Amino acid sequence: MAKKTRTRESPLDRTRLATDAPIGGVGGPGHWLVARFLPTSLFSLKASNATSSVGKTLLVPTPYSIKMALIDAAFRSGWDGNIDALIEDLALAEVSIGVPAHAAVTHTIVKIRQEPKARKPLEPYIAAVAYREFVFHQGECRWAFNLGTVPERGAQAIIRLLPAVNSIGKRGGFVQFLGLARAEQLDATFTQAMELREVRMPERAHVAMLDDFGPEANLKAMSSYSPEPIRRDKHRKFVRTIVPMGVVNVGSGFTQYQAAPAEGAHMG
Repeated sequence: MAKKTRTRESPLDRTRLATDAPIGGVGGPGHWLVARFLPTSLFSLKASNATSSVGKTLLVPTPYSIKMALIDAAFRSGWDGNIDALIEDLALAEVSIGVPAHAAVTHTIVKIRQEPKARKPLEPYIAAVAYREFVFHQGECRWAFNLGTVPERGAQAIIRLLPAVNSIGKRGGFVQFLGLARAEQLDATFTQAMELREVRMPERAHVAMLDDFGPEANLKAMSSYSPEPIRRDKHRKFVRTIVPMGVVNVGSGFTQYQAAPAEGAHMG
């Protein structure tokens, strides 16, 4: 029996996006959909190469975590759309993250409970310590979606679900949705993938490995309740990314970062 394949819809037309015609109620012009969020608690999201006991954090959310937040919002808000189609469209979406003006990372040692190497029936967990980092963001965070990379179905879903997102990163990383707008270009405070042809290194920046949905991302592979393993470059990919924040101060228990100047557009 032949396997059914879903017909992939064409991305939104760039000519249409260059006009004032609204997409999902958001007026133009511009192919970048920019969502503004205000952080209301500390942020933490471990880098992919971090161990369980040494939890070094990234400074910003990753495209993968942003897309997972949209899927979570779909489940929580009673979304009536096709979840498989949503994931398929999100896998196509190009995402860039606008960093806040300032960020301070706290370096802390915390008490945790973990499973011992030699398990005992009456002692499932033992006391231990672990290194953890938490980020205080000062200023708005922005998530930009390239509407020219997704079909109208996906654009409508993203616009509808973004206001329902209230957390990002590890549990407790709350954010408040502020609004949506469209833009023709992104300034130098947005992340850039190193694989882009024309990459401009901002005045203050560092390079981080940020994850994203792979071309075959699906709910079964990404669900924590599924036995199916998630495979690199198939369900999840890693992109070397320029994050426009640089170190401006270091202390015994913190590192302070500042965003690059916003002058100039680096992504059209």
